[in-house]
Amino acid sequence: MEEQVIEYASGNEMAAIAVRQIGYDLMGYYPITPSTQVAENLDLMRAEGETDLIMIAAEGEHSAAGICYGASVGGGRVFNATSANGLLYAMEQFPVQSGTRYPMVMNVACRTVSGPLSIKGDHSDIMYMLNTGWPIFFAHTAQEVYDFNLIAIRLAERVRLPVVVAYDGFFTSHQKRKCYRMADEKAVRDFVGGKKDPYPFFDFEHPITVGSYMNEPDLINNKYQLHLAMEMTRQVVYELFYAYKELTGREYKEWEGYRNEDAETILIVLGSSYDTALEAVDRLRQDGKKVGAITLHMLRPFPAKEVCSACRNAKRILVADRQDSYGAGGGNLTLEIRAAMQKYNNVVKIKSLIYGLGGMDFYVEDAIRMFEWVEDEDTPDFDYYGITPGKIEEKEGENFFAPLTAERTKLGLITVTKKDGELTVSGGTLNATTQIPKRIAPGHGACPGCGIPVNLNLLLRAIEDPVVLLFQTGCGMIVTTSYPRTSFKVPYLHNLFQNGAATLSGLAEICYRKQKKGEIPPGDIVFVMVSGDGGLDIGMGSAIGTALRGHRLLIFEYDNGGYMNTGYQLSYSTPKGARSSTSHIGKGQYGKTFYHKDMPQIMAAANVPYVATVAESNPADFIKKAAKAADYAKKSGVAYVKALSACPLNWNDKPNTERSVIAAAVDSCFFPLYEVEQGKTKISYNPEENGKKIPVLDWLSMMGRTKHLGKEEYADIVEDLQSEVDRRFMRLKVKSENPYL
Repeated sequence: MEEQVIEYASGNEMAAIAVRQIGYDLMGYYPITPSTQVAENLDLMRAEGETDLIMIAAEGEHSAAGICYGASVGGGRVFNATSANGLLYAMEQFPVQSGTRYPMVMNVACRTVSGPLSIKGDHSDIMYMLNTGWPIFFAHTAQEVYDFNLIAIRLAERVRLPVVVAYDGFFTSHQKRKCYRMADEKAVRDFVGGKKDPYPFFDFEHPITVGSYMNEPDLINNKYQLHLAMEMTRQVVYELFYAYKELTGREYKEWEGYRNEDAETILIVLGSSYDTALEAVDRLRQDGKKVGAITLHMLRPFPAKEVCSACRNAKRILVADRQDSYGAGGGNLTLEIRAAMQKYNNVVKIKSLIYGLGGMDFYVEDAIRMFEWVEDEDTPDFDYYGITPGKIEEKEGENFFAPLTAERTKLGLITVTKKDGELTVSGGTLNATTQIPKRIAPGHGACPGCGIPVNLNLLLRAIEDPVVLLFQTGCGMIVTTSYPRTSFKVPYLHNLFQNGAATLSGLAEICYRKQKKGEIPPGDIVFVMVSGDGGLDIGMGSAIGTALRGHRLLIFEYDNGGYMNTGYQLSYSTPKGARSSTSHIGKGQYGKTFYHKDMPQIMAAANVPYVATVAESNPADFIKKAAKAADYAKKSGVAYVKALSACPLNWNDKPNTERSVIAAAVDSCFFPLYEVEQGKTKISYNPEENGKKIPVLDWLSMMGRTKHLGKEEYADIVEDLQSEVDRRFMRLKVKSENPYL
C-alpha cells in the first residue's frame, strides 16, 4: 500500500484534494450551494500555487457544462461540480457528452430541486441523471468522496463515459470527518494513469467530426454502443475496486451491507443516512430483532443482482427514498429495487417510505421507527415519513394591512410628461414621496447595512401605480420570503436566476389579456423584476430576449458585485482584482482577473426605450429616473435600472459607511450615473465638472475585498482598471455629445 496521511476534512474539501492530486486540466463551473465549496477550495489552491488547474467561471450551469464538454473533446482531463437546479439547468448537455463518449468527472452535492426554493439536501436532483448515460457513484462518507473521485476518472477514461460522484449536500459535503489521502501525488497519478484519446481532435492530418446528425439505423446503433459501454462498466468497476484496495487497503464493492446476511428485515438507504441506520440496527439487534441495512455505492449501472443476493434471507425490505417519483408509488431507488427483485425471483415484501426531503434530519430513532413500520402488516406499501398535519382555518383571515390599491398609492406626487420624445419628471421630492405607502413591510432578514431594501424602497417611492414584483433567486428574495411569512404587501412571484425576465413577461402579457377581456379591472400596473447577486449573469440571456421582444415591464438590478447569497463568489460584475471565495489572493493570482460587466450598455444595445444607473448617494436623481422607468414600462417596453448596492458582509466594510462608499464609486466613475433615453445618452452627474472626481483606488481602498490593491505589487492591476474606467466614462461623454451614438 502507498503511504497515506490523515485529513480532517469535509466531502467538498476531499473532492478538491482529489482533483488537485489527479492533476486535472480544466474545471468549468458555476457557483451553487452546496457544491460551491469544491470550486472555492480549488481556487484557493490556485492562489497558493498548489495547482495549475484552469478554472472558468461560467455565467450559468448550462454554459459550465458546455465548457467542460468542449475541453473534453479537445482531450483535456475535465472536472465539474454542481447541485440541484444547476444540474437540471445543464441537463440537456449530459446526454450529449455520454452519447459522443467523452470522459470527465462531475461531483454532485445533492440538494432539493425547486420549487419551492430550498437549498437543503435530499436526492431529488441526482435521480434526474439516471437516464443520461453517466455511471453514477454515491458516496456516504467524506472518505468515499475522495476515493470514488480517484476511481471515477480512471473508470471514465477506461470505458469512455463521463462519470458522476454524488453525495449528500450539507451532510457529507460540509461535515468534517477524519479521512485518509495519498501522501504523494505521484501515487495518485500512477494509479489514474495517462490520458489517451483514440481519436485526437486536434490531429489535423486526420480530422474528425464529433456529434454528427444521425438517422436510423445509425442512431439505435449508437445507443446500443452506449449500453455496451455501461455494461462494460460493471466489470471495469470490479477491477478498479480491487486495484484500489491494493493501493490503499480500503475495499469497496457496488453496495455495502451491515448485518444483512441473516437479517429478516432490511432497510435500504442512500448516502449519509446509512451511518445513522447502522446504530439503529445495533440497538434493535440487542432487542433480539434480526435487522440489517444496505446502501449502494453505484446507481448506474444498477447492481441489481448483487443487491438481490445481499437480501436473499430477508422477509421484508423497506426502501427509504429521499426523493419521490411522483405517481409511481415510490422514489427511484424503490422502483429499481422492486424491478431487481422481480427480475431475480426474490419473493420478498417491499415497502417504501419517502423521508428527509428538504434536508430534514434523520436520527437513529427515525430509523428504528422505520423498522417498526415495515414490520407492521397493517401499514401501507408506500407512504411519507415525517409529515405534519396542516391547520385548516375556519374562515379566511383579515389582511394585516390595508390593500395597496391605486386609490391608496395614486397620490399625484409625481408628474411625468413627454416633450420632444423624452420624458420630464416634476415633483417627486424626497420629502413628498415618503407619503407613498411602502410595498415592503418593515420585517425582513437582510444584514445590517445591506443596500437591497434601501434601493428597493427608493425605487418603489417613485411608482404611484399598483406594482407586481418578481424576484429572481438571491439575497433580496431569501431575506424577505421565509415561509410562512412574507415582507411584501403586493403580488409577488419568485423564479430562478436564469428565467426571471421571461417569467415576468408571461405574467404581464396574461394580465394585459385579462384586462382586455374584462376579467380583471383595467388600469396601469407596473411589473418589476428585481435581480441581483449575479442574477443578470446567468439570467442575461432571458433579460435580453425579453428586452428585444419589447414587453412592458421594468428590470431593476441591485448590483452588489458578487454571488452574495451563496457566500460571495465572483460574478461578472465583481471589480477586477477583487477578492472573493472564487478569486482568492496569493502568489498565483491577485483576485478576479477580468473587468466588470457593463450591463447598462448591453441593455442599451438591445434598443430598449429607457436605461438608467442610480445610486443611494444621489436619492433625488434615483427617484426621478425610477419614475421615468416606470412610465416607459407601463407604455412602451422594457425599462432597465441598475443600482450599485452595498454588501457590508462581503465588501468587508462598515454598515454605517455604505452611503459614502457608494458615493466614492460614483465619484471615481467606476459607477457613473447616466441614462439612455430613446437611444440618447445623458450623463446626470459628472464628478469632473465639480472637482469631485477621485482615482478608482480611493474607492477600492474603502473595502476589505479590494484593499490589497493599494499595495505596490498590484499597481499594474489598478492602473489597468483605472484605464478601463476612464475609457468607459470617456465613451459615455462622447455618446452624450452625439445623439447618434
